[in-house]
Amino acid sequence: MIGKTKPQPTIAPHYLAQPKSGTAGGVLVFHAWWGLNPFIKKFCDRLAKEGFVALAPDLYHGAVASTIAEAKKLRGTLKRDVVADEIAQAAAQLRALCGNKRALGVVGFSLGGYWALWFAEQKASAVAATVAFYASRNGDYRDSPSAFQFHLAERDEYVAASGVKKLEKQLGAAGKDAEFFTYPGTSHWFFESDRADAYNARAAKLAWDRTIEFLKTNLQSPISNLQLC
Repeated sequence: MIGKTKPQPTIAPHYLAQPKSGTAGGVLVFHAWWGLNPFIKKFCDRLAKEGFVALAPDLYHGAVASTIAEAKKLRGTLKRDVVADEIAQAAAQLRALCGNKRALGVVGFSLGGYWALWFAEQKASAVAATVAFYASRNGDYRDSPSAFQFHLAERDEYVAASGVKKLEKQLGAAGKDAEFFTYPGTSHWFFESDRADAYNARAAKLAWDRTIEFLKTNLQSPISNLQLC
């Protein structure tokens, strides 16, 4: 009698970009409320060219928004427990791919920035570098092993300045290394080249350079006593 095959866990959909040789570490990329669109895929490809293994979980499972109304509707379909589980899956898969002893980096945009900060707060995340674009999130970061970098718009109707100041105080009280950059003349989504109404090429280039330097600096050395990539 042939025994039943044990069902394998379902892997949530994602986009993966890998360097041709070597690795500077693994980076999770969390998309904005538009979904896993061509911009996010191109961002992962750019990270791969810099030597990173980049994995972007698709929180909408194939759906992509092109208007704010569509994006709000898609965001409303997310269930917190499901998203948390899929992020954990993505992190585990990325660690399995890395084949080294470096911790993870995370980069998130807007909605994805919120989830990047949430993941960095988790005790077992083994995140060494967190980059959030136009996003903030109140939390208890005392047990987080991560350093933090923020890229903020000068005019942002979605991110309150008071919330950013509160987050800055929380990270300072927790003793965390945190960099906050605000880009003059910019608005929400200024980094995203497919958002013609907001894209700022000069600010985006500076934010990109700062992001790469930050990731390379903080993913060079392993963090002790954690499950690492």
